Amino acid sequence: MPDLATIKAFLEPRHHRLAEEVRAFADAEIAPLEPRHDDEGARAQALEILRLLGQGRWPGHAIPEAFGGHEGAPDLRACCLIRETLASASPLADSVFALQCLGSMPITLAGSEEQKRRYLPGVAAGERMAAFAMTEMEAGSDPSGMETRARRDGEGYRLDGGKAFITNAGIADYYVVFASTDPESGTCGLTCFLVEATAPGFRFTGPQVLSEPHPLGEIAFEGCRLLASSRLGAEGEGFKIGMRTLDRLRPTVAAAACGMAERALAEALAHVRRRRQFGKPLAEFQLTQQKLARMATDLAAARLLTYRAAWEADSGAERITLEAAMAKSFATEAAQRVVDDAVQLWGGRGALRDSPVDRLYRAVRALRIYEGTTEIQHLVIARQVLSRAE
Repeated sequence: MPDLATIKAFLEPRHHRLAEEVRAFADAEIAPLEPRHDDEGARAQALEILRLLGQGRWPGHAIPEAFGGHEGAPDLRACCLIRETLASASPLADSVFALQCLGSMPITLAGSEEQKRRYLPGVAAGERMAAFAMTEMEAGSDPSGMETRARRDGEGYRLDGGKAFITNAGIADYYVVFASTDPESGTCGLTCFLVEATAPGFRFTGPQVLSEPHPLGEIAFEGCRLLASSRLGAEGEGFKIGMRTLDRLRPTVAAAACGMAERALAEALAHVRRRRQFGKPLAEFQLTQQKLARMATDLAAARLLTYRAAWEADSGAERITLEAAMAKSFATEAAQRVVDDAVQLWGGRGALRDSPVDRLYRAVRALRIYEGTTEIQHLVIARQVLSRAE
């Protein structure tokens, strides 16, 4: 369970209860799942995890109460606690929960009443798997390079193009898709659409296989016809919707990083206490203690930045751009250091595929890239700091 003492200033009594409940769920339902070593197995397990999450109504913490969510939701601190706990038990389970948040937040922020009623209850109940499709092969950190086009076609739209590095590609029930309706206007010409997996002209083109199995892949739109009611928000508002979504959910990425770092630290502590070299436990060597000290400090600092950002959002802040960027960049980089130190302390055993620290090593790397690379977060932070100084 997350170290609540470190972050107690940012939590309310309900969060303490939630932390205990989600830990019990993770221990009973998620931790026993055998890690999958191939793409097909990961896809099957992701669907099973969605069912388990739905039974516990964990995605409901990201969904407004009026549309099947919990009282007081969206509750970003609750989502952070859930992601931290799930990531510690299973990076794949964290990913499944994260995409339920990421694929529903644009609807919560900009959807019509009809769109909210159509999509959100199913997300909350784990009955509809969501996906978020912004990235393309030539449009990652720079969305203005997006080549997917949405053209007016009678009363609806015709969608053409493709997306890459999309989590849940091929198994999602619907996709939040960003496309250009006005290529000459750059990001101001981007529009957001809700695309069903059964839409004519939509196609899953194939998986993109990571070193840590994860349902990632490419999708294509070939004359994909959409009703005007599939548009989320107004034309040209896609970039704003996407950035508001990422702005609010980046602290949960930081929370996932904290969860992986927490697990790595726990595994390292257990190992150095039982492993003996030169006649004594590794834990008694000063160089070991130096690593443990840095790992624990990095984790505590990451948690404070993470839950500060989430607390700001839950307290009514319209934007948490600076806080979210600081949390995401620091926590993911810190988690990489913590996991790397854990592998080093495990020695050769740590590099074996079935060791828990090796699985964390493969899983944690992606956190520094998706939903805005560390380098992009640094630019965001610098611009915010300079703006405030002026």
